[in-house]
Amino acid sequence: MSCVFCRIATRQAPATIVYEDERAVAFRDIAPQAPVHILIIPREHITGPLDVSEDREALIGHLVAVAAKVAQQEGLAADGYRLVLNQGRNGGQSVFHLHVHLLGGRRMTWPPG
Repeated sequence: MSCVFCRIATRQAPATIVYEDERAVAFRDIAPQAPVHILIIPREHITGPLDVSEDREALIGHLVAVAAKVAQQEGLAADGYRLVLNQGRNGGQSVFHLHVHLLGGRRMTWPPG
């Protein structure tokens, strides 16, 4: 298994996991871009947003729901947070396993750049 996120999801690679269930895993980013930077991934290997078919729509909603739970758990809900999905190299995707970035703990600016 060459995908690092697949290895994290199966606990074959180290990560600081903050939440997991049968469909998703959330863990701290090793190169945080905010005081709180957590990645939420599906256990199923999906390359990116372009790989999301109609039969996986519920899974995407689940990832957003997990992000909301984790934001509450991390104390971000009151002041707000940002969720980011990247697609492809020009979109900023560096690991080709679908993941949602949960960023918080500071004021976010726009445009994100």
